[in-house]
Amino acid sequence: RFKQVAERKKGGLEDEELEALVSDQSGFYNALWSLTGLQVATGMSGIPTATVKMRGPDMVERFVATTGTGPVDAVYKAIDQIIGVSVELETYQLNSVNEGIEAIAVTRVSVSPKEGGPNDKLSLHSQSGIMTTRKFSGTGSDSDIVTSSARAYVSALNKLLSWNARKLETPADDDAAEDSSDAQAQTSPVQQVA
Repeated sequence: RFKQVAERKKGGLEDEELEALVSDQSGFYNALWSLTGLQVATGMSGIPTATVKMRGPDMVERFVATTGTGPVDAVYKAIDQIIGVSVELETYQLNSVNEGIEAIAVTRVSVSPKEGGPNDKLSLHSQSGIMTTRKFSGTGSDSDIVTSSARAYVSALNKLLSWNARKLETPADDDAAEDSSDAQAQTSPVQQVA
């Protein structure tokens, strides 16, 4: 990815641009989904349309084309359809790392699962003790603002999906899990093997 960006930039990369690229790539250790292709058509007289291609955890590439109120909205709708999530976009922030037409854009987003959606899981707030909906943030960078926005969104969704997977793997309370498995073993003649 560094090489791709460097080849597009005439005259090399500045320190700020390198920092943005490193921070963008640092979140990919838990990447379930990755963005492999993106094409957007938009304009004053047309309907913004995005075609997105992604590789899933099963290493199969999927693509879909959608329309939206703008190019970023169309991309986000396509990503939602491919991954199968239902989230609310809480915040969206786009900044330029440096000046000029070839500047690197850094996008930061935060998302939360829609209430009643497939990824709606509450978590216990550590200070207040109240069950709340978690928010997940993501960062992306690229010289193209739509690609930067897509990378940030996928990063946030990967965090949400990884968190949900961990919640399914580990019970909330080990004692409660033991009690429920003991009760199940007493009432059911079929043993479950873990």
